[in-house]
Amino acid sequence: MSSSFDVIRRITANRPPRQVAGERCEMCAESIADEHQHVVDVEGRQLMCVCRGCYLLFTEPGAALRYRAVPDRYLSFPDFTISQGEWDALEIPVGLAFLFRNSSLGRTVAFYPGPAGATESELALDAWQTVRDRHPALDVLEPDVEALLIRIPEQGTAEAACLLLPIDACYEFVGRMRMQWRGFDGGQDVRRYIEEFFTAVSAHAKPASSGACEARTDASSGACDARTDASSGAREARTESGAR
Repeated sequence: MSSSFDVIRRITANRPPRQVAGERCEMCAESIADEHQHVVDVEGRQLMCVCRGCYLLFTEPGAALRYRAVPDRYLSFPDFTISQGEWDALEIPVGLAFLFRNSSLGRTVAFYPGPAGATESELALDAWQTVRDRHPALDVLEPDVEALLIRIPEQGTAEAACLLLPIDACYEFVGRMRMQWRGFDGGQDVRRYIEEFFTAVSAHAKPASSGACEARTDASSGACDARTDASSGAREARTESGAR
């Protein structure tokens, strides 16, 4: 006759292993740290938390993949300018927006922050082409995984700033703004956070060369001797996969 202890021992022996608390890779279910890397589901327009192994599967530049690894590249554009008329033509209601190239839609998409989070601008962005024509260095932007964050401070477009960031950093930025948002314009906490964010990222970002667009070569060809420092830094970030 089995004792109560024998029964308990058999029950516990058949139990599945105890799951470790914390986030897990959305591809393979491996445990991941609080600071981890991301890939973009291009078709589903989703950001996925992944482990290092899954991340490395999608780092090949120029590959036609459904998933793309988000690099860890930060660039500044010291010579960036935009007139008040050009900004008004974009019809973005606040002085802050991030823009990225959506390869599935085949166009540039703009988002701006608000009390509900990131709001997509459904307006045509033909006016943006005028700015791009004047600043060809902006074309170093990698589709789907990087964004241009533009800020128009209260002083006006003369003090406009433009940064290139990983797309996950942009969504985190907007998410933190949403948590602190108060009233119609966000309140003092949001304004202070924006100032601190731009100060920190600007200090971390590497200035982009004005000739970055022309100097870039096809990454898939392996030619890199004609690349500028900015585009070379992007290749290193993708191959070393230093994304946070």
